[in-house]
Amino acid sequence: MDGKRSLTVADAVDYKGCPANRSKTGGWVPAALIVGIELCERLSTMGIAVNLVTYLVGTLHLPSATSANIVTDFMGTCFLLSMLGGFLADSFLGRYKTIAIFASIQTLGTGTLAVITKLPQLHPPPCHPSASKNCKQANGFQLGMIYLPLYLIALGTGGIKSSVSGFGTDQFDEKDDKEKAQMAYFFNRFFLFVSSGTLLAVTVLVYLQDEVGRSWAYGICSVSMFTAILTFLCGTKRYRYKKSMGSPIVHIFQVIVAAINKRKMEQLNATLLYEDSAATSRIDHTNQFQFLDKAAIVAEGDFEKSVCSAPNPWKLCTVTRVEEVKMMMRLLPIWATTIIFWTTYAQMITFSVVQASTMERSLGDFQIPAGSLTVFFVAAILITLAFYDLLIMPLWKKWKGQPGFTNLQRIAIGLILSTFGMATAALAEMKRLSVAKAVGRSTATLPLSVFLLIPQFFLVGSGEAFIYTGQLDFFITQSPKGMKTMSTGLFLTTLSLGFFVSSFLVAVVKRMTGSKDGQGWLADNINYARLDCFYGLLAILSGIDFVAFLICAIWYMPQKPKQVLEMETSTNGGSAAEKC
Repeated sequence: MDGKRSLTVADAVDYKGCPANRSKTGGWVPAALIVGIELCERLSTMGIAVNLVTYLVGTLHLPSATSANIVTDFMGTCFLLSMLGGFLADSFLGRYKTIAIFASIQTLGTGTLAVITKLPQLHPPPCHPSASKNCKQANGFQLGMIYLPLYLIALGTGGIKSSVSGFGTDQFDEKDDKEKAQMAYFFNRFFLFVSSGTLLAVTVLVYLQDEVGRSWAYGICSVSMFTAILTFLCGTKRYRYKKSMGSPIVHIFQVIVAAINKRKMEQLNATLLYEDSAATSRIDHTNQFQFLDKAAIVAEGDFEKSVCSAPNPWKLCTVTRVEEVKMMMRLLPIWATTIIFWTTYAQMITFSVVQASTMERSLGDFQIPAGSLTVFFVAAILITLAFYDLLIMPLWKKWKGQPGFTNLQRIAIGLILSTFGMATAALAEMKRLSVAKAVGRSTATLPLSVFLLIPQFFLVGSGEAFIYTGQLDFFITQSPKGMKTMSTGLFLTTLSLGFFVSSFLVAVVKRMTGSKDGQGWLADNINYARLDCFYGLLAILSGIDFVAFLICAIWYMPQKPKQVLEMETSTNGGSAAEKC
């Protein structure tokens, strides 16, 4: 800023569509209202996910492997649908409307789930755990009635997650030094709210599910989200809204189609490529993915036959538009090598919870719910974040002159910790199985403390603290401004695919090692299983993935800050008019 702060924010408007007044819009208060939606979303989604496997096994009498896959498919769909939410936000609705609409859908889903879990007709007759082999499983209709609200919730979660972090950052002006500094703290505080919602979910909500009733707990989720929506709407006049820049997916396809159509043309010097973007918003040409440069070669028929001679965006793209696509392509190797972390994460809310249900969970007269063991997972996240902020960042700044680890370094640390977490989980399971063998595999509760599982929760939880903040920072800061919602969705698909890879691995391992009587690595009763081998397999895969990540991180060429500039509002706007 040249000594003087502007009274309005250049690229934002208020709820009336007028330039946003800096003093009356944006800042921490509107950001807090937006993050409140995310807190309630975490409360609902994680409160359901971490304890769903016990409901599927204990009430619907499904095998543990099947139950685990239902949970991971549900979580995978939640994050996969963030791409749909991002597309709708960028192309039609905007972030504000997207959050409001999809939060309402999640409210409907949790309310429906509360009703369905209350009705006895919608689950099979009760069955004692000792007679589990003779229990009647839920039929297709009963399963269908559970899937309906689960995937309504998944749809709502996807829409919320695609826009909530982006709309939160919209409340801060990157061009203002003071607000830019505030935005730097937003990511950590955003993740703190995410973790706080998860903490409430795995403690209070899981306890209510087990001791009071699932329908009451799910009803609380529905009411809390409804309250959060009303609070969110109250901030309508205080929010800053960014103008839609059109669908980034369409822009990407325009570059690809134009490059394919001109694939036989000779490569030109970068200075001869088409560029009509304003000088303040241009991105410098790079030499990676040069086949895409052909989309910016001017050829006969590229311009529309009109007075303005505007180029056809499906035939000719600017260098800036091409470079935006290159920036997204550069993210893909890092994207691919972070998926396996979320596969290991999936085990913490599925098989680790099943493990906990077979172990001694008494703490005096209090019986710890199996699903609440993930509180150690969340505690590890909060402790790690506090340790990083209060100790590591000051020391690193003093030693290296940088405010903490880079985003790629944080991702690497997360991958290392998850690898050790899976190795530790394999050792803990070997101990649990030895006790089961000694006292009898049909024993419902083994004489072994559930606290044996704390190290695996702590290591993977600490890994998430590093990798989540590292990924979020990486995908937002290394993408073009007009593609940040899509880039956030791309980040969330790593979570989605991690859960789906978990389901795939479970299915493959069960098929390769299983037998007709339900035995194998992932036997229906985990006291007869070899879950330690499955965890060991994940530890090996995580180690291989870490090596692949290092190779991709060395290859990655980050853009300089001056090159990451704004996209044009429209493909045919601004500069085309200037040419006229």
